[in-house]
Amino acid sequence: MSASRRHDRRVFHPDGNLEPWSRALEIRDSWLSQALSTEPADRPAAEAAITRLYELAGAAPPTFSWVASPAAAVALMSPTQALSLGGKLPVEARVATLVTSLRERLDRRIGAWRDRARPVNRPPPDPAGVSLRALLNNGLGPALRRSIRDYVSGAVRGELTTGAGLHWGGQHEAHWVALYDLHRRADGVRFDPADGLELDLWAALARSCGWWWPREGVCVIAERPLVVRTERGDDPYGLVRLHHETGPAMAFPDGWTVHAWHGTRVPSWVIDAPTADLIMAERNVEVRRCAIEHLGWTAFVEEAGLELLDRAGDPGNPGCELRLYDGSTTRLLLVVNGSVERDGTRRQYGLRVPAEIDHPLDAAGWTYGLTGAQYAQLRRRT
Repeated sequence: MSASRRHDRRVFHPDGNLEPWSRALEIRDSWLSQALSTEPADRPAAEAAITRLYELAGAAPPTFSWVASPAAAVALMSPTQALSLGGKLPVEARVATLVTSLRERLDRRIGAWRDRARPVNRPPPDPAGVSLRALLNNGLGPALRRSIRDYVSGAVRGELTTGAGLHWGGQHEAHWVALYDLHRRADGVRFDPADGLELDLWAALARSCGWWWPREGVCVIAERPLVVRTERGDDPYGLVRLHHETGPAMAFPDGWTVHAWHGTRVPSWVIDAPTADLIMAERNVEVRRCAIEHLGWTAFVEEAGLELLDRAGDPGNPGCELRLYDGSTTRLLLVVNGSVERDGTRRQYGLRVPAEIDHPLDAAGWTYGLTGAQYAQLRRRT
């Protein structure tokens, strides 16, 4: 058992009953495993569930075309139809209406309708002494959504070179399926029988296939990946991010890959062969940060031939330092992020600044549209 899992099992609730929380963690882990599964798709199960969704949407059963990756699907898919097709909504729009309506009804049953009206930027609740419903809606649920939808599915979507059109994620729908399943199996919530059966269809898809595209008469389904590499934070909610230091974080049967560094999707060169020249040419500050972290700041400064011009304490980030470096083509300000990451660390960023700036405070102020003197008056930045 991992350290994070041991921590999970020490969490208690107001009534002193640990069993519902332990059960919830087991269900959470099961759905995470499905979302990250690299097993071959269960094609009969996926096709049966999609056929039933077509029927619920008032459409005839489709023929099925299986492809090796989301990229392969996008390459051959027609775009989403317009709002109507011969006076009738296209099947993908009808499926979207079905699932939206289902989730609205289920949200009301689990109380998420009220919970989601609260500020979304609040921290997850401390598990000790909090009701199971609140822990599911505001703790495990958001962690699953961020892990699966943002860090995994979002990386796949970002890697596609063209729009994916209206589609569903199969195993990457597990974040919302899991939330309702957690309420049903751990919290004892009873859904309307018809809603429960419809939820089971989406659960079957999350357990059986990758992304899928419903269209009139045909449905294209992508296989699940062959490789998924992640890291898991040491927190009670089990946040998971795509990450691999020496190769793709995700790879599909046709060779299509996704690279990621601690949850940030990056070009393959960041992982395979980061160099100072490529880093200096990169426009995206997050990609540049990841590449420098992988190469190492000391190695980057040396390889790029940067000279430390000056350093100063950061008035907007007490206890941290600003460093201004000069290179042959640019000046770079090394800053430390004002916000602490979930693992307790602070990210470092290299920000390009104009060549005529020669003091760290002036450089930091310039990134905010301020003078150095104005920046020096900041009490705290983020």
